[in-house]
Amino acid sequence: MVLFSSKYRSQETEIMDDMNFQGEEMKSLLKDLATVNKWLGGTNITISGVNKLLAIHKRAETPLIIIDIGCGDGEVLRRCLDNAKKRSILVRAIGIDANPFILEEAQKRSLDYPNLEFQKLDVFSKMDSLPEFHIALCTLFLHHFKEDEIVTLLQKTQDRAKVGIVINDLQRSAWAFGLFRIFSSIFLKTKTARHDGLVSVARGFKKKELQKITHRIQGIHRIRWQWAFRYQWLIYKQ
Repeated sequence: MVLFSSKYRSQETEIMDDMNFQGEEMKSLLKDLATVNKWLGGTNITISGVNKLLAIHKRAETPLIIIDIGCGDGEVLRRCLDNAKKRSILVRAIGIDANPFILEEAQKRSLDYPNLEFQKLDVFSKMDSLPEFHIALCTLFLHHFKEDEIVTLLQKTQDRAKVGIVINDLQRSAWAFGLFRIFSSIFLKTKTARHDGLVSVARGFKKKELQKITHRIQGIHRIRWQWAFRYQWLIYKQ
């Protein structure tokens, strides 16, 4: 049973954090995640964040390079590329994940996107092997880690980013926990998605916790609450 604390972030691990997670269970989980994003609007938060950073990007520097750290099946980057195409912005996208099985699925789902590639990478030890990039995305990724790990990751990422970072992650809230319990019981098919979703909320953040981290990361920070119980955190390069 997943436990929730308003005061402390949970240390419970998610099933999909296992780098051997694969097969039909993984594919079913990805369908459930797509359902969550469809009805709760998660991907749109990342897209709007990218657009805000693009507003300060000089077109002369194109092609714009966007990386997605913890990219999963690549859906966020595909949406970013669709958005960039509508705005007539040339973009090259790179998805980063440590799970080789989910990257294999991402490749299959991205055959119509020749400007999208994927790399298996441990970002905590191999960030320096990435090419330079303009914008980094962290969508529902940071809550998997402890504060010091988050600071290390963001420091390394901000050092290499030319424009900034778009973070989209969960608010830790009793309302969010209860809402997801109800939503998942109706709309989600897999036990993994129902379990991991609750763990994700329990590992989410209070705004003051994110603000505490900002003091350790260079850049201009903008944190906004978004429906449904998420934070959009933009870090602009100074």
